[in-house]
Amino acid sequence: MSAPRSELKSTGYEIFIGALSLLSIFNLILIGFARRGGDLDQVLLVMNAIFSAVFLLDFSYRLATAPSRSAYFFRHFGWADLLASLPFPQLKFLRIFRLVRVFRLLREVGGRAVLRRLVRDRAGSALYTLLFTGILVLQFGSMAMLSVEADAPDANITDASDALWYTIVTISTVGYGDRYPVTNGGRVIGAMIIVVGVGIFGTFTGYLANLFLAPRKTAKQPDDEAAAPIERLRALLALPGASLADVDRVLGLQRDTPSEGDGPVS
Repeated sequence: MSAPRSELKSTGYEIFIGALSLLSIFNLILIGFARRGGDLDQVLLVMNAIFSAVFLLDFSYRLATAPSRSAYFFRHFGWADLLASLPFPQLKFLRIFRLVRVFRLLREVGGRAVLRRLVRDRAGSALYTLLFTGILVLQFGSMAMLSVEADAPDANITDASDALWYTIVTISTVGYGDRYPVTNGGRVIGAMIIVVGVGIFGTFTGYLANLFLAPRKTAKQPDDEAAAPIERLRALLALPGASLADVDRVLGLQRDTPSEGDGPVS
């Protein structure tokens, strides 16, 4: 029988969603303080639209796998997850409830246990780390490239669409060449994006190869500790002069009184 499904998911997944929530709240603060309506704000708005889509998928996943959908929706902030994923800026602050969920996980499990789980599930932890790193590079790489290149002479990265497109193409190592930096600062930023992109996609390719090509685990064999006494007993019975006391000692048994059959095993 399978284990009951829980509203709290794996440790790596919860930390990933919590980190995205923290980043999205940070973006809302940036937009609130900036209020310039320029291309940098457009990059933030696009990123928040991406976050909304991710959080909507997260809400659907939690609702579908919750042991009690009503309990998740009304008692475990499911309503806040739904409202925060809708494209209304006034409701984005509800994403703070996702951070509450992460803090609850850390408090219930404990810091050391969280680290042990992350180390034990290295493949999953690496995947979530890669996804979050890619999102960070997409946002801050686009913003940095746009701030350096937008006003340069003969620049071809002049708006949010150009910056995001250049960063996506560069991270994916496709490199169409239709958008490229013309300033020294832009080239330095572009080189950093290239290096990070190669690392991200190289690791992601290795993860997929391990996932689909690794041999399946065979059926679980008897535990070595349980099988060891049996093997020792077989070896003992094969020896001449073995007694029942020897058999008891191998099997971990104790006799209160000596037995008449404590002589050699025939």
